[in-house]
Order: sequence, then structure tokens, then C-alpha cells
Amino acid sequence: MRKSLLCVLMTALLLTGCGQAGVSEAEQLALAIRGEYLAVDGCTARAAVTADYGQRVYQYELAAAINGEETVLTLSAPETVAGLTARLTGEENLLEYDGVAVETGPLDDNGLTPVSSVPALLEAVRSGYITACALEEEGTLLRVDCGDPAGSPGTGTETALWFDASTHALVRGEISVDGFRVILCEFSDFTAG
Repeated sequence: MRKSLLCVLMTALLLTGCGQAGVSEAEQLALAIRGEYLAVDGCTARAAVTADYGQRVYQYELAAAINGEETVLTLSAPETVAGLTARLTGEENLLEYDGVAVETGPLDDNGLTPVSSVPALLEAVRSGYITACALEEEGTLLRVDCGDPAGSPGTGTETALWFDASTHALVRGEISVDGFRVILCEFSDFTAG
């Protein structure tokens, strides 16, 4: 709650300090979308997740329901684990049911896994440091890049998010570590609220 309040205050200060002069349409839209996502407590979506470990690539399809601090993920592919459900609250990122586990290991030093990627992307929407934003595909998509404000491009963990410019639904997210994309999530049926 404190982090959300801080982000809202920083956004308000940015808008009042700059007025709207000098702020691009993409930046205005990015700030508006961030404010909307800060105001909601949850979302539902379907996601196709690709986790790239360099020499191994895993693909999953899942339904995600996030409500406050709890994330519920239900796998629909691959078929061998379809129907498995995980409830994530806090640091627990293992998906397990009746002796079958889907744990492929962390993708970065912070413990990012395919299971934790959807909550990590939503956290970036709400509180990631925006390094760039632009309208793409003739203004139908907004791309928002987040990263370390003191870091150099291509180092550390960076996130790229794409939103439908008219509905503000999250349609795609990527997480890169030291310039290498480790997570790709493509969302459908995204509903915030």
C-alpha cells in the first residue's frame, strides 16, 4: 500500500511539475495506464509464457487470476501438466500437485521463474521505473520500457510492456536479464478490476 501511494504521489508531482507541456502523448498514456493499474486490486487473463534459459526453452499456457497479494495460476499446456493450479502468496514460486512439479529454476538472481513472471510483469506496470515509452503499430499499442534508473541499457533486469492503446489491456510483456530475453508473456482476455 505504501509503495502504491508513493507511486501515485510521484506521478501527481510529475504531472503538476511539468504541467502537460513537453510530455508526449505516449508518456501521458503511460502515466494514465499506471494510475489505472494502481487503482485496481486484481486482474484475470490467459497467458502464453515462454521461458528461455539459453540452452532450454519452456512454453506454458495458463489462466491467471490475481487478487491483491494472491495469484492463482492454472496451467492448460503442456498437456502433461494441464489442470495443475498454484496459489502464490509471497515468496513461494513452486507449482506442484500430487507429486508432479513444474519447477525449472530461477532465471535471474532475484528468483524470477516462469511461475512468478505474470506477477512480476504486473509489478512492473505498477511501480517499474519507466525508461522509455512510445506508440507503436500506428498508435494502437503503447510500449513502456522499465529498468534501473541508474543502470545502463542492456544490463540488469529490464521489462518491456505493451498495452492496447484504447482499452489499456496488457497484451504482451518481456523480461530481459543483461540484454537476453528470458520471459515472453502474450496475454489474451486481459481484464483488470
